[in-house]
Amino acid sequence: MNTIQKGFRGDMANGFNPESASGLNEQTQQHLEQRTKLLGPAYRLFYSDPVRVTRGSGVFLYDDAGTEYLDAYNNVVSVGHSHPRVVKAISDQLGTLCTHTRYMQDGILHYAEQLLATLHGQIAGGHTMFTCTGSEANDLAMRIARHYTGRDGVIVTAEAYHGNSGVTASFSPSLGKRSSLGPMVRTVPAPDSYRVAPENIGQWMADNVAEQIADIERHGGGLAAFIVDSLFSSDGLYSHPLDVLKPVAEVVRRAGGVFIADEVQCGFGRSGTHMWGHQRHNVDPDIVTLGKPMGNGYPVAGVIVRPEVVAGFGRDMRYFNTFGGNSVAIAAAQATLDVIQEEGLMANATRVGQMISDGLKSIAARHPQIGDVRGTGLYFGVELVKDPHTKETDIDTGLAVVNMLRQRGVLISATGSDANVLKIRPPLVFTEANADRLLSELEAVFRLLQ
Repeated sequence: MNTIQKGFRGDMANGFNPESASGLNEQTQQHLEQRTKLLGPAYRLFYSDPVRVTRGSGVFLYDDAGTEYLDAYNNVVSVGHSHPRVVKAISDQLGTLCTHTRYMQDGILHYAEQLLATLHGQIAGGHTMFTCTGSEANDLAMRIARHYTGRDGVIVTAEAYHGNSGVTASFSPSLGKRSSLGPMVRTVPAPDSYRVAPENIGQWMADNVAEQIADIERHGGGLAAFIVDSLFSSDGLYSHPLDVLKPVAEVVRRAGGVFIADEVQCGFGRSGTHMWGHQRHNVDPDIVTLGKPMGNGYPVAGVIVRPEVVAGFGRDMRYFNTFGGNSVAIAAAQATLDVIQEEGLMANATRVGQMISDGLKSIAARHPQIGDVRGTGLYFGVELVKDPHTKETDIDTGLAVVNMLRQRGVLISATGSDANVLKIRPPLVFTEANADRLLSELEAVFRLLQ
Protein backbone atom coordinates (compact mmCIF):
# COMPACT_ATOMS: atom_id res chain seq x y z
CA MET A 1 0.00 0.00 0.00
CA ASN A 2 1.30 3.46 -0.87
CA THR A 3 1.87 5.86 1.98
CA ILE A 4 -0.86 8.47 2.26
CA GLN A 5 0.64 11.93 2.00
CA LYS A 6 0.24 13.97 5.19
CA GLY A 7 -0.70 17.06 3.22
CA PHE A 8 -3.24 15.25 1.07
CA ARG A 9 -6.54 16.09 2.76
CA GLY A 10 -10.13 17.25 2.83
CA ASP A 11 -11.16 18.49 -0.57
CA MET A 12 -9.28 15.65 -2.31
CA ALA A 13 -10.94 13.02 -0.05
CA ASN A 14 -10.39 9.58 -1.57
CA GLY A 15 -8.58 10.88 -4.63
CA PHE A 16 -5.31 9.75 -6.17
CA ASN A 17 -2.36 11.91 -5.16
CA PRO A 18 -0.22 12.65 -8.26
CA GLU A 19 2.82 13.17 -6.02
CA SER A 20 2.79 9.45 -5.20
CA ALA A 21 2.86 8.28 -8.84
CA SER A 22 6.56 7.38 -8.72
CA GLY A 23 5.72 4.37 -6.54
CA LEU A 24 3.40 2.82 -9.14
CA ASN A 25 4.28 0.40 -11.92
CA GLU A 26 5.55 1.69 -15.24
CA GLN A 27 2.35 0.93 -17.18
CA THR A 28 0.25 2.88 -14.67
CA GLN A 29 2.66 5.81 -14.70
CA GLN A 30 2.51 5.98 -18.50
CA HIS A 31 -1.28 5.92 -18.42
CA LEU A 32 -1.35 8.70 -15.82
CA GLU A 33 1.02 10.85 -17.86
CA GLN A 34 -1.13 10.44 -20.97
CA ARG A 35 -4.31 11.08 -18.98
CA THR A 36 -2.92 14.32 -17.56
CA LYS A 37 -1.73 15.43 -21.01
CA LEU A 38 -5.05 14.69 -22.74
CA LEU A 39 -7.65 15.36 -20.01
CA GLY A 40 -5.95 18.10 -18.01
CA PRO A 41 -5.57 18.68 -14.27
CA ALA A 42 -9.19 18.88 -13.08
CA TYR A 43 -10.08 15.18 -13.24
CA ARG A 44 -9.59 12.97 -10.18
CA LEU A 45 -9.00 9.25 -9.83
CA PHE A 46 -9.95 7.04 -6.89
CA TYR A 47 -7.39 5.37 -4.59
CA SER A 48 -3.68 5.84 -3.96
CA ASP A 49 -3.16 3.05 -6.50
CA PRO A 50 -5.83 3.73 -9.16
CA VAL A 51 -7.85 0.84 -10.56
CA ARG A 52 -7.84 0.30 -14.34
CA VAL A 53 -11.31 -1.12 -15.03
CA THR A 54 -12.16 -2.86 -18.30
CA ARG A 55 -15.36 -4.77 -17.52
CA GLY A 56 -18.23 -4.92 -15.06
CA SER A 57 -20.80 -7.59 -14.25
CA GLY A 58 -23.33 -7.52 -11.42
CA VAL A 59 -21.53 -6.32 -8.28
CA PHE A 60 -18.05 -6.90 -9.70
CA LEU A 61 -15.52 -4.85 -11.64
CA TYR A 62 -12.51 -6.34 -13.44
CA ASP A 63 -9.19 -4.79 -14.38
CA ASP A 64 -7.15 -5.48 -17.50
CA ALA A 65 -5.43 -8.44 -15.80
CA GLY A 66 -8.79 -10.01 -14.91
CA THR A 67 -8.54 -9.17 -11.21
CA GLU A 68 -11.98 -9.11 -9.60
CA TYR A 69 -13.10 -6.23 -7.37
CA LEU A 70 -16.23 -6.29 -5.21
CA ASP A 71 -17.97 -2.98 -5.93
CA ALA A 72 -19.39 -1.85 -2.60
CA TYR A 73 -19.54 1.80 -3.61
CA ASN A 74 -21.28 2.25 -6.94
CA ASN A 75 -24.90 3.35 -6.67
CA VAL A 76 -24.99 4.54 -10.29
CA VAL A 77 -25.46 0.98 -11.51
CA SER A 78 -28.03 0.33 -8.82
CA VAL A 79 -29.28 -2.90 -10.41
CA GLY A 80 -25.75 -4.10 -11.12
CA HIS A 81 -23.15 -3.56 -13.83
CA SER A 82 -24.33 -4.54 -17.30
CA HIS A 83 -27.71 -5.79 -16.13
CA PRO A 84 -28.96 -7.79 -19.16
CA ARG A 85 -32.46 -6.36 -19.04
CA VAL A 86 -31.21 -2.77 -19.10
CA VAL A 87 -28.62 -3.55 -21.76
CA LYS A 88 -31.29 -5.12 -23.98
CA ALA A 89 -33.70 -2.20 -23.50
CA ILE A 90 -31.02 0.31 -24.51
CA SER A 91 -29.81 -1.76 -27.45
CA ASP A 92 -33.29 -2.49 -28.80
CA GLN A 93 -34.37 1.14 -28.54
CA LEU A 94 -31.15 2.45 -30.07
CA GLY A 95 -31.68 0.07 -32.99
CA THR A 96 -35.19 1.43 -33.46
CA LEU A 97 -35.24 5.14 -32.67
CA CYS A 98 -33.38 7.75 -30.62
CA THR A 99 -34.93 11.20 -30.72
CA HIS A 100 -36.06 14.01 -28.44
CA THR A 101 -39.23 15.04 -26.63
CA ARG A 102 -40.65 17.29 -29.37
CA TYR A 103 -42.18 14.27 -31.05
CA MET A 104 -45.06 12.38 -29.48
CA GLN A 105 -43.87 9.09 -28.01
CA ASP A 106 -45.72 6.74 -25.67
CA GLY A 107 -42.67 5.53 -23.76
CA ILE A 108 -42.02 8.77 -21.93
CA LEU A 109 -45.66 8.99 -20.81
CA HIS A 110 -45.73 5.43 -19.54
CA TYR A 111 -42.53 5.96 -17.58
CA ALA A 112 -43.66 9.29 -16.12
CA GLU A 113 -46.94 7.73 -14.96
CA GLN A 114 -45.16 4.78 -13.32
CA LEU A 115 -42.59 7.09 -11.70
CA LEU A 116 -45.23 9.41 -10.23
CA ALA A 117 -47.05 6.39 -8.80
CA THR A 118 -44.07 5.77 -6.49
CA LEU A 119 -44.57 9.15 -4.77
CA HIS A 120 -46.93 10.19 -1.99
CA GLY A 121 -48.73 13.43 -1.15
CA GLN A 122 -49.19 16.44 -3.41
CA ILE A 123 -45.94 15.82 -5.27
CA ALA A 124 -47.49 12.60 -6.64
CA GLY A 125 -49.74 14.84 -8.74
CA GLY A 126 -46.76 16.73 -10.11
CA HIS A 127 -45.19 17.07 -13.53
CA THR A 128 -42.03 15.32 -14.73
CA MET A 129 -39.27 17.10 -16.65
CA PHE A 130 -36.25 15.22 -17.96
CA THR A 131 -32.56 16.10 -18.06
CA CYS A 132 -29.34 14.17 -18.66
CA THR A 133 -27.64 14.47 -15.26
CA GLY A 134 -28.39 15.17 -11.63
CA SER A 135 -26.49 18.45 -11.94
CA GLU A 136 -28.86 19.50 -14.73
CA ALA A 137 -31.85 18.39 -12.67
CA ASN A 138 -30.79 20.49 -9.68
CA ASP A 139 -29.96 23.41 -11.96
CA LEU A 140 -33.45 23.26 -13.50
CA ALA A 141 -35.07 22.84 -10.07
CA MET A 142 -33.35 25.99 -8.82
CA ARG A 143 -34.38 27.95 -11.92
CA ILE A 144 -37.99 26.96 -11.28
CA ALA A 145 -37.76 27.76 -7.55
CA ARG A 146 -36.27 31.19 -8.18
CA HIS A 147 -38.85 31.99 -10.83
CA TYR A 148 -41.70 30.86 -8.57
CA THR A 149 -40.54 32.80 -5.50
CA GLY A 150 -38.91 35.78 -7.24
CA ARG A 151 -35.98 35.32 -4.85
CA ASP A 152 -32.39 34.05 -5.02
CA GLY A 153 -31.54 32.76 -1.54
CA VAL A 154 -30.54 29.11 -1.14
CA ILE A 155 -29.81 27.12 2.02
CA VAL A 156 -27.89 23.82 1.98
CA THR A 157 -26.06 21.67 4.50
CA ALA A 158 -22.43 22.44 5.23
CA GLU A 159 -20.86 19.71 3.05
CA ALA A 160 -23.67 19.28 0.52
CA TYR A 161 -23.05 18.27 -3.07
CA HIS A 162 -25.77 19.13 -5.59
CA GLY A 163 -23.90 19.29 -8.90
CA ASN A 164 -21.10 20.75 -10.95
CA SER A 165 -22.83 23.16 -13.32
CA GLY A 166 -22.17 26.85 -12.72
CA VAL A 167 -25.41 27.22 -10.76
CA THR A 168 -25.24 23.99 -8.75
CA ALA A 169 -21.56 24.41 -7.92
CA SER A 170 -22.53 27.71 -6.30
CA PHE A 171 -24.52 25.78 -3.68
CA SER A 172 -22.27 22.69 -3.40
CA PRO A 173 -19.83 23.43 -0.56
CA SER A 174 -18.35 19.93 -0.73
CA LEU A 175 -16.52 20.94 -3.93
CA GLY A 176 -13.91 22.51 -1.68
CA LYS A 177 -12.92 25.68 0.12
CA ARG A 178 -11.68 27.25 -3.12
CA SER A 179 -15.01 26.69 -4.87
CA SER A 180 -17.00 29.87 -4.28
CA LEU A 181 -20.56 29.78 -3.04
CA GLY A 182 -23.13 32.25 -4.38
CA PRO A 183 -23.61 35.52 -2.47
CA MET A 184 -27.12 34.49 -1.39
CA VAL A 185 -26.18 30.91 -0.49
CA ARG A 186 -26.06 29.98 3.18
CA THR A 187 -25.07 26.74 4.91
CA VAL A 188 -26.34 24.98 8.02
CA PRO A 189 -24.73 22.07 9.89
CA ALA A 190 -25.92 18.61 8.97
CA PRO A 191 -27.92 16.74 11.63
CA ASP A 192 -24.90 15.05 13.18
CA SER A 193 -26.60 12.36 15.23
CA TYR A 194 -23.21 11.26 16.57
CA ARG A 195 -22.63 14.61 18.28
CA VAL A 196 -26.06 16.24 18.69
CA ALA A 197 -28.72 14.75 20.97
CA PRO A 198 -31.23 12.97 18.68
CA GLU A 199 -34.25 14.21 20.63
CA ASN A 200 -33.29 17.84 19.92
CA ILE A 201 -31.92 17.53 16.43
CA GLY A 202 -35.03 18.42 14.41
CA GLN A 203 -35.69 21.68 16.22
CA TRP A 204 -31.95 22.40 16.32
CA MET A 205 -31.75 22.13 12.53
CA ALA A 206 -34.92 24.16 11.99
CA ASP A 207 -33.50 26.91 14.22
CA ASN A 208 -30.29 26.94 12.18
CA VAL A 209 -32.28 27.25 8.95
CA ALA A 210 -34.38 30.09 10.41
CA GLU A 211 -31.19 31.91 11.43
CA GLN A 212 -29.80 31.68 7.89
CA ILE A 213 -33.11 32.84 6.37
CA ALA A 214 -32.89 35.92 8.60
CA ASP A 215 -29.32 36.52 7.45
CA ILE A 216 -30.34 36.33 3.78
CA GLU A 217 -33.12 38.83 4.44
CA ARG A 218 -30.77 41.09 6.41
CA HIS A 219 -28.59 41.28 3.31
CA GLY A 220 -31.52 42.37 1.13
CA GLY A 221 -32.53 39.01 -0.27
CA GLY A 222 -35.17 36.36 0.27
CA LEU A 223 -35.31 32.58 0.40
CA ALA A 224 -35.96 30.74 -2.84
CA ALA A 225 -35.23 27.19 -1.69
CA PHE A 226 -33.84 24.80 0.83
CA ILE A 227 -32.37 21.83 -1.02
CA VAL A 228 -31.31 18.66 0.75
CA ASP A 229 -30.20 15.06 0.25
CA SER A 230 -32.21 13.43 3.03
CA LEU A 231 -29.43 10.93 3.77
CA PHE A 232 -26.90 13.76 3.96
CA SER A 233 -24.52 11.71 1.83
CA SER A 234 -21.68 14.20 1.44
CA ASP A 235 -21.97 15.48 5.01
CA GLY A 236 -21.13 12.09 6.49
CA LEU A 237 -24.36 10.10 6.01
CA TYR A 238 -26.96 10.67 8.73
CA SER A 239 -29.85 8.24 8.35
CA HIS A 240 -31.54 8.80 11.70
CA PRO A 241 -33.53 10.22 13.44
CA LEU A 242 -36.43 10.70 11.03
CA ASP A 243 -38.03 13.83 12.52
CA VAL A 244 -35.37 16.19 11.17
CA LEU A 245 -36.75 17.56 7.91
CA LYS A 246 -40.43 18.17 8.68
CA PRO A 247 -39.74 21.13 11.04
CA VAL A 248 -37.25 22.47 8.50
CA ALA A 249 -39.86 22.32 5.72
CA GLU A 250 -42.28 24.28 7.91
CA VAL A 251 -39.70 27.03 8.51
CA VAL A 252 -38.83 27.16 4.80
CA ARG A 253 -42.46 27.49 3.68
CA ARG A 254 -43.27 30.15 6.27
CA ALA A 255 -40.47 32.19 4.71
CA GLY A 256 -41.99 31.72 1.23
CA GLY A 257 -39.36 29.28 0.01
CA VAL A 258 -39.73 25.88 -1.61
CA PHE A 259 -38.46 22.56 -0.28
CA ILE A 260 -36.38 20.59 -2.80
CA ALA A 261 -35.64 16.92 -2.11
CA ASP A 262 -32.44 15.94 -3.92
CA GLU A 263 -32.93 12.20 -4.48
CA VAL A 264 -29.92 11.75 -6.75
CA GLN A 265 -28.02 9.68 -4.18
CA CYS A 266 -30.70 8.57 -1.72
CA GLY A 267 -33.55 7.68 -4.08
CA PHE A 268 -34.69 4.70 -6.17
CA GLY A 269 -35.00 2.31 -3.22
CA ARG A 270 -31.57 2.93 -1.74
CA SER A 271 -32.93 3.11 1.83
CA GLY A 272 -34.71 -0.25 1.50
CA THR A 273 -37.82 0.82 3.38
CA HIS A 274 -38.89 3.58 0.97
CA MET A 275 -38.46 4.36 -2.70
CA TRP A 276 -37.46 7.93 -1.88
CA GLY A 277 -35.36 9.33 0.93
CA HIS A 278 -37.75 12.17 1.75
CA GLN A 279 -40.54 9.65 2.38
CA ARG A 280 -38.62 8.35 5.39
CA HIS A 281 -38.98 11.83 6.93
CA ASN A 282 -42.68 12.10 6.03
CA VAL A 283 -42.03 15.28 4.04
CA ASP A 284 -44.02 16.31 0.96
CA PRO A 285 -41.53 18.27 -1.20
CA ASP A 286 -42.34 21.01 -3.68
CA ILE A 287 -39.70 19.67 -6.07
CA VAL A 288 -37.90 16.31 -6.30
CA THR A 289 -34.71 15.85 -8.32
CA LEU A 290 -33.47 12.54 -9.72
CA GLY A 291 -30.26 11.29 -11.29
CA LYS A 292 -27.35 8.83 -10.90
CA PRO A 293 -29.06 5.39 -10.67
CA MET A 294 -32.07 6.36 -12.79
CA GLY A 295 -30.77 4.65 -15.97
CA ASN A 296 -28.29 2.25 -14.36
CA GLY A 297 -25.37 4.06 -15.91
CA TYR A 298 -27.08 5.58 -18.94
CA PRO A 299 -27.27 9.38 -18.56
CA VAL A 300 -30.85 10.19 -17.62
CA ALA A 301 -32.16 12.39 -14.81
CA GLY A 302 -35.19 14.49 -14.03
CA VAL A 303 -37.28 16.83 -11.96
CA ILE A 304 -40.72 16.24 -10.47
CA VAL A 305 -42.46 19.45 -9.50
CA ARG A 306 -45.83 20.41 -8.06
CA PRO A 307 -48.03 21.94 -10.82
CA GLU A 308 -48.52 25.32 -9.10
CA VAL A 309 -44.75 25.73 -8.60
CA VAL A 310 -43.93 25.25 -12.29
CA ALA A 311 -47.03 26.91 -13.83
CA GLY A 312 -45.50 30.38 -14.13
CA PHE A 313 -42.18 29.03 -15.32
CA GLY A 314 -43.94 27.08 -18.06
CA ARG A 315 -45.91 30.18 -19.07
CA ASP A 316 -42.96 32.57 -19.15
CA MET A 317 -40.22 30.31 -20.48
CA ARG A 318 -39.77 27.22 -22.58
CA TYR A 319 -37.83 24.18 -21.51
CA PHE A 320 -36.10 21.97 -24.03
CA ASN A 321 -33.22 19.55 -23.63
CA THR A 322 -31.88 17.89 -26.77
CA PHE A 323 -30.94 14.68 -25.00
CA GLY A 324 -32.98 14.87 -21.79
CA GLY A 325 -35.80 12.35 -22.01
CA ASN A 326 -34.74 10.99 -25.40
CA SER A 327 -36.21 7.63 -26.34
CA VAL A 328 -33.11 5.60 -25.42
CA ALA A 329 -32.77 7.37 -22.06
CA ILE A 330 -36.39 6.60 -21.26
CA ALA A 331 -35.91 2.95 -22.25
CA ALA A 332 -32.95 2.72 -19.85
CA ALA A 333 -34.91 4.41 -17.06
CA GLN A 334 -37.97 2.23 -17.64
CA ALA A 335 -35.96 -0.99 -17.55
CA THR A 336 -34.14 0.10 -14.39
CA LEU A 337 -37.35 0.98 -12.55
CA ASP A 338 -38.95 -2.28 -13.68
CA VAL A 339 -36.00 -4.28 -12.36
CA ILE A 340 -36.08 -2.49 -8.98
CA GLN A 341 -39.78 -3.17 -8.58
CA GLU A 342 -40.15 -6.60 -10.18
CA GLU A 343 -37.00 -8.18 -8.76
CA GLY A 344 -37.76 -7.02 -5.22
CA LEU A 345 -34.57 -5.02 -4.83
CA MET A 346 -35.91 -2.80 -2.03
CA ALA A 347 -36.64 -5.91 0.04
CA ASN A 348 -33.18 -7.20 -0.85
CA ALA A 349 -31.64 -3.92 0.28
CA THR A 350 -33.45 -4.22 3.61
CA ARG A 351 -32.49 -7.86 4.17
CA VAL A 352 -28.84 -7.69 3.08
CA GLY A 353 -28.50 -4.23 4.55
CA GLN A 354 -29.49 -5.52 7.98
CA MET A 355 -26.79 -8.17 7.72
CA ILE A 356 -24.20 -5.52 6.86
CA SER A 357 -25.41 -3.20 9.61
CA ASP A 358 -25.17 -5.96 12.22
CA GLY A 359 -21.73 -6.91 10.94
CA LEU A 360 -20.43 -3.34 11.00
CA LYS A 361 -21.65 -2.87 14.56
CA SER A 362 -19.97 -6.12 15.58
CA ILE A 363 -16.68 -4.95 14.06
CA ALA A 364 -17.09 -1.57 15.77
CA ALA A 365 -17.42 -3.27 19.15
CA ARG A 366 -13.95 -4.74 18.67
CA HIS A 367 -12.20 -1.72 17.20
CA PRO A 368 -12.36 1.63 19.05
CA GLN A 369 -11.32 3.55 15.91
CA ILE A 370 -14.96 3.12 14.80
CA GLY A 371 -16.92 5.79 16.62
CA ASP A 372 -20.28 5.35 14.92
CA VAL A 373 -22.10 3.17 12.40
CA ARG A 374 -24.99 4.75 10.51
CA GLY A 375 -27.16 3.69 7.64
CA THR A 376 -30.30 2.20 6.16
CA GLY A 377 -30.95 -0.24 3.35
CA LEU A 378 -27.73 -0.54 1.35
CA TYR A 379 -26.15 2.75 2.38
CA PHE A 380 -23.75 3.04 5.33
CA GLY A 381 -21.44 5.53 6.94
CA VAL A 382 -18.76 4.26 9.33
CA GLU A 383 -17.20 7.15 11.22
CA LEU A 384 -13.57 6.77 12.28
CA VAL A 385 -12.23 8.73 15.23
CA LYS A 386 -8.94 9.11 17.05
CA ASP A 387 -10.67 8.91 20.43
CA PRO A 388 -14.22 7.65 21.05
CA HIS A 389 -14.57 10.08 23.96
CA THR A 390 -13.47 13.29 22.23
CA LYS A 391 -14.87 12.06 18.86
CA GLU A 392 -11.96 13.74 17.06
CA THR A 393 -12.10 12.76 13.38
CA ASP A 394 -9.45 10.43 11.95
CA ILE A 395 -8.82 11.03 8.28
CA ASP A 396 -5.61 8.99 8.23
CA THR A 397 -7.35 5.80 9.29
CA GLY A 398 -10.26 6.56 6.97
CA LEU A 399 -8.08 6.81 3.89
CA ALA A 400 -5.90 3.90 5.00
CA VAL A 401 -8.95 1.62 5.28
CA VAL A 402 -10.26 2.66 1.86
CA ASN A 403 -6.90 2.01 0.18
CA MET A 404 -6.20 -1.23 2.04
CA LEU A 405 -9.59 -2.57 1.01
CA ARG A 406 -8.82 -1.62 -2.58
CA GLN A 407 -5.64 -3.69 -2.38
CA ARG A 408 -7.74 -6.60 -1.09
CA GLY A 409 -10.25 -6.32 -3.95
CA VAL A 410 -13.07 -4.40 -2.25
CA LEU A 411 -14.05 -0.91 -3.41
CA ILE A 412 -15.57 1.68 -1.08
CA SER A 413 -14.95 5.41 -0.58
CA ALA A 414 -14.81 8.08 2.12
CA THR A 415 -17.03 11.08 2.79
CA GLY A 416 -17.62 13.87 5.29
CA SER A 417 -15.77 17.15 5.75
CA ASP A 418 -12.66 15.29 6.96
CA ALA A 419 -13.04 12.20 4.75
CA ASN A 420 -13.12 10.11 7.93
CA VAL A 421 -16.47 8.41 7.23
CA LEU A 422 -16.30 5.19 5.23
CA LYS A 423 -18.95 5.38 2.51
CA ILE A 424 -20.40 1.98 1.70
CA ARG A 425 -23.06 2.04 -1.01
CA PRO A 426 -23.20 -1.14 -3.10
CA PRO A 427 -25.58 -1.95 -5.96
CA LEU A 428 -29.03 -3.03 -4.80
CA VAL A 429 -28.36 -6.58 -6.08
CA PHE A 430 -25.75 -7.19 -3.35
CA THR A 431 -26.16 -10.67 -1.86
CA GLU A 432 -25.49 -12.18 1.56
CA ALA A 433 -22.29 -13.73 0.14
CA ASN A 434 -21.16 -10.32 -1.11
CA ALA A 435 -21.92 -8.82 2.30
CA ASP A 436 -19.93 -11.55 4.02
CA ARG A 437 -16.90 -10.84 1.83
CA LEU A 438 -17.16 -7.10 2.50
CA LEU A 439 -17.37 -7.62 6.27
CA SER A 440 -14.59 -10.21 6.34
CA GLU A 441 -12.19 -7.97 4.45
CA LEU A 442 -13.09 -4.96 6.57
CA GLU A 443 -12.44 -6.94 9.76
CA ALA A 444 -9.09 -8.07 8.36
CA VAL A 445 -8.07 -4.50 7.56
CA PHE A 446 -8.88 -3.27 11.07
CA ARG A 447 -6.86 -6.13 12.55
CA LEU A 448 -3.88 -5.07 10.44
CA LEU A 449 -4.25 -1.51 11.68
CA GLN A 450 -4.08 -2.50 15.36
